[in-house]
Amino acid sequence: MSQFLAMYKQMGNEMFSKGIGQVAPYFATIDPEIIDYRAGYCELVLRNQKKVHNHLGTVHAIAMCNAAELVAGMTTDASIPAGARWIPQGMSVEYLAKAKTDLKVVCDAQKVDFSEEGKVVVSV
Repeated sequence: MSQFLAMYKQMGNEMFSKGIGQVAPYFATIDPEIIDYRAGYCELVLRNQKKVHNHLGTVHAIAMCNAAELVAGMTTDASIPAGARWIPQGMSVEYLAKAKTDLKVVCDAQKVDFSEEGKVVVSV
């Protein structure tokens, strides 16, 4: 089992959400609230709060990217075979509308074959 998944199961949503920023401080900048985490799946809430706003008063695009990177990475970490390693290689993003509310960020990769060698695409 992934070290992060084991921590999540032991700590619960609230404590784990606060703790992830200690492991990777950049993620603390968005105050992610992990609401579900298991192999093949991770879901968080990105709150619409001033600290993540852009000059328009909406959720900044890069805050959304930060949340997407977090759920994709956590899902991958909990899903790869024991002894395997992973490194993010890229990210494709489209900004379709201004975000004026809290956002639910979901990575559902239950159908992804994480045992494949090479590039594996994980959608958020």
